[in-house]
Amino acid sequence: MDSERLHPESVSVEISGCSKEDARIVFDTLCEYFDSDRCSEDVPRDWHEVRPTVWLGTFEVSAPHTGPHTTNPRLSASVEADAHGGYWAIDRFRTTLHDLFRVHDLATASGDQERELHVRLESR
Repeated sequence: MDSERLHPESVSVEISGCSKEDARIVFDTLCEYFDSDRCSEDVPRDWHEVRPTVWLGTFEVSAPHTGPHTTNPRLSASVEADAHGGYWAIDRFRTTLHDLFRVHDLATASGDQERELHVRLESR
């Protein structure tokens, strides 16, 4: 079998409208499950006092990490997130979100090759 992937396996995530601490909780929790371009030293920061900040991360969802994970991440407030990726990758990503947080669907958009998901995350 050739090494070409059958479907896109990464999901791009944008988080905004929350504290930098809550953004870090979401990204750190997701990093426990998936490889990412974000690392533990990549701490979200507020760049401007008035303008909104958007934090970005890309997660490789093809081979989730096994082992002990954070069982109940605690957010101080709800967090809105936008996720973009192929259909298979978004489905896998969404399943993991549901295992970690209370997820409220705000909007979805589907294209030929990609799906966009807009959700609000809350602590369980």
